[in-house]
Amino acid sequence: MADLRLILGSRNYSSWSLRAYAAARLSGLHFEEVVIHFDEDTSRSLRLAQSPSGKVPVLQHGDTVVWDSLAIAEYLAELAPDAAMWPKDRASRAHARSIAAEMHSGFMDLRRDLPMNIRQVKPWKERSPATMADIARVAAIWTGTRAQFGKGGPFLFGAPTVVDAFYAPVASRFATYAVPLEGAALDYQRAVLDWAPVKDWAAAARTEGHPLPAYDALG
Repeated sequence: MADLRLILGSRNYSSWSLRAYAAARLSGLHFEEVVIHFDEDTSRSLRLAQSPSGKVPVLQHGDTVVWDSLAIAEYLAELAPDAAMWPKDRASRAHARSIAAEMHSGFMDLRRDLPMNIRQVKPWKERSPATMADIARVAAIWTGTRAQFGKGGPFLFGAPTVVDAFYAPVASRFATYAVPLEGAALDYQRAVLDWAPVKDWAAAARTEGHPLPAYDALG
């Protein structure tokens, strides 16, 4: 098998990169990490040299280039079928793909008002009604999925899957902005933040430097 090369953005800020990284770790496959820091690529020339979209993450596998986090997760799941990156049961897998896709394409108000910033911790404050609705929807997804599918472990489907990789940045955002959670949603957030790929990513984010002052002022 040709070597896998995962092009990532700054760990402190790139939620999409965290998703792909956690999925790659979940696959169990060996991969090389290459980080493009956003403060060193303000023109996006470095990203454009690696990705047709000029965005990260990007997975390179020989001559194959995959440049979307959900597409990367699906590609890795095909490369590592024994890693059980999606639930094995068809109904569970359908639910998993639905909520992963919802995260992938939605929650725009949450993304704007609570930007990813692992190195910061800010006091909770009430957000816009649209953002509060996004927060409530995420908590409902976590609570409902755990109740229906989460037996056998602390993750949404018991054992970790691609879906947990996709909700990991939200768990991090909720920690940064002290979003109040309770019950199963709080337990799930704690489990994701204690998951080895997320812990390793956060530790690297805290020491990588390359701050973006204007971005740090957001939220």
